[in-house]
Order: sequence, then structure tokens, then C-alpha cells
Amino acid sequence: MGQAWLDAAQRLLGVALTEAFVLWGSAITWLEIVACVLSVWMVVCNMRVNPLAWPLAMLASLLYGLLFANSRLYGEASLQLLFIVVAGWGWWQWLRGTGAAGEPLRVHTLRAAQRWQALALTLAAWPLLGLLLARVTDTDVPYLDALPTVGSITGQFLLGRKLVENWPVWVIVNLVSIGLFAYKGLWLTVLLYAVFTVMAVAGWRAWLRLTIAR
Repeated sequence: MGQAWLDAAQRLLGVALTEAFVLWGSAITWLEIVACVLSVWMVVCNMRVNPLAWPLAMLASLLYGLLFANSRLYGEASLQLLFIVVAGWGWWQWLRGTGAAGEPLRVHTLRAAQRWQALALTLAAWPLLGLLLARVTDTDVPYLDALPTVGSITGQFLLGRKLVENWPVWVIVNLVSIGLFAYKGLWLTVLLYAVFTVMAVAGWRAWLRLTIAR
């Protein structure tokens, strides 16, 4: 029975990785299309502070993990597994999380010192992950892969705690990712991350308005 399920999953993955159309000389798979649609829906929900964003994030991360592993982007692929775990935590935070005084969690900002701490931790983790990827995988872009990976971890934790600073982090991550995915010929994902950059700016402005309104 277990082997039958495994065989069925492999066949389904094979279909998902088949070419739907060609964009700028690169094949776009059905897997990439579905992952893109789910990801856009997720960001729209994030902008509206809608908890539905988190289960969408889990499903999109699973699909992107398969896509990135197929493209030898092992940092990005591993990141998707972490995203699934963090999305479960974020979902709980948005539904049951509380602030420092025990009040329901709401959109807020970091103190200046906390911003510098988040930046320092992210920059310190970048070369360490790049070195790890260079040594234990066959990736051809270890440090370029590592930068959006560690940045995404920072952004995801900030998002889970409804911190406005998650949005500028996503702007930077998305811009770097555009270059990374263009190099790999994932053109639909390049377009998606260009849209994500615009949406991150819009989300940043929307969440700032929420803090000002209070």
C-alpha cells in the first residue's frame, strides 16, 4: 500500500513538472504556475492581516520546495521546509498570540535597537549558510542562494509577530531573488517576485497606516 502511494506521488510530481508553456526560452511547469497563484493569494491575505495567509503559505512552500530542489537551489528548497514549520507558528500567533502586555497581537513596530539586532543576525548568518551550501551541495550559486534564504527567515518571523519591518525585509529579499531566479531561468517566478516587490511596498504602507491609525 505504501509503495502504491509513493508511485502515485511520483507520477503526480512528474505531471506537475511537465512543461505548460515556454517563456523567454525556458519551460514553465504546471507546478510553478500553481505555486505562483497560491503565493499571490497568500501575500494579498498578508496585506489584509487575514490568517488564511498561513495555510496558503504552507501549501505554496511545499510546491516551491519541490520546484527549487528540481532546479538545484538547495538553500531555497530547504527554506521552504522551514517556512512550513514557521507558517504553523505564525498561524497560531495571528489567531492566539499576545503582545507584551497580554493584549491580542496587533500590527506594531520594532524599537531601533531591535532593528539593528535583526540586521546583524541576518548578515552574520548569510556567509555561514553560503559556506555550508558550497561545501555540502552541488549548487553553483551558494552565496546568492544563501542571502534571500536567511533574509526570508528574518522576514517570516517578523511577519509572524505582525511587525511592520517584515515588509522592507521582503522588498530586499524579493529584489535579490529576482536576480537569482533569472539566472536559473525560472522566468515565471521572476515575474512573480517582481509583483511581490510591488506588493511588499504596498503592504508596508498599509501596515504603517494601521499603526498610525492607533
